[in-house]
Amino acid sequence: MPATSAVSSQGSERKFIRTAMKAPLLEADHELDLARAWHDHKDEDALHELTSAYMRLVIAMAARFRIYGLPMGDLVQEGNVGLMQAAQRFDPERGVRFSTYASWWIRSSIQDYILRNWSIVRTGTTAAQKSLFFNLRRLRALINDGGSATMSPEGRTFVATQLRVPMRDVENMESRLSASDRSLNAAVPGMDSGEGGSMEWQDLLADERPDPEDETTDAHDADVRRRWLARALETLSERELFIIKRRRLSEDGETLESLGKELGISKERVRQVEHQALNKLRAALLKETDDVDALVDGA
Repeated sequence: MPATSAVSSQGSERKFIRTAMKAPLLEADHELDLARAWHDHKDEDALHELTSAYMRLVIAMAARFRIYGLPMGDLVQEGNVGLMQAAQRFDPERGVRFSTYASWWIRSSIQDYILRNWSIVRTGTTAAQKSLFFNLRRLRALINDGGSATMSPEGRTFVATQLRVPMRDVENMESRLSASDRSLNAAVPGMDSGEGGSMEWQDLLADERPDPEDETTDAHDADVRRRWLARALETLSERELFIIKRRRLSEDGETLESLGKELGISKERVRQVEHQALNKLRAALLKETDDVDALVDGA
């Protein structure tokens, strides 16, 4: 962003904050009237007055979370989303102040935004991981266990007990918060690429895909197996082929009972015909290969 645009944006942000903080606070009765007007009649003027009065809650909450390094303007925007969600869901007949109800939605919206954007790697998705992300540093400071890079076993136990989360979640979050994001295009210190340049971290990533030779071999072998199986199926009678296709070659193999009803025979007779067909297939495939179990049993 150009310097002039950044300055202009910061000025607009400060002006917005000053305006929001000057909005008059609402008396409980007036707040309730506004909430009812919006809830019952969708009065947008009432909604505007209600949310404008509590924009200061958004700003105060956003300021608390600036320690995570995200722009104040973005935090305020996300908090405003939470405020609007609170207004949409608030039931004025519950006997709860709107400001109290809205605070939870504002905090939740800002925290979700931080978890999505604090790192290029998703930091936490479960309630336990979210609780750890926002409370781990505070609890470490409480027990004076923040002086070293790693926590002591006693410290991990304390955190897991206080937050009621599994020990493995504590260990994983400790590792995530102590590590910083690293670009795969960054140079690896002290390592040369051999071409006059520095080796990058992405050069150390192993390619786990099969190489072209393996892919070609696998495709050829699969084609051969399909031809063997097709020739073996030609040795079956019409009834045997019908049963094998419906029992072994369909995605959802049918039951012996359902096939027996369709063919007008008992399910025991279906089982016997299937067994006979499988023996024929094995005999035919033995003429092609000694390893027929995978072909027949997987069919």
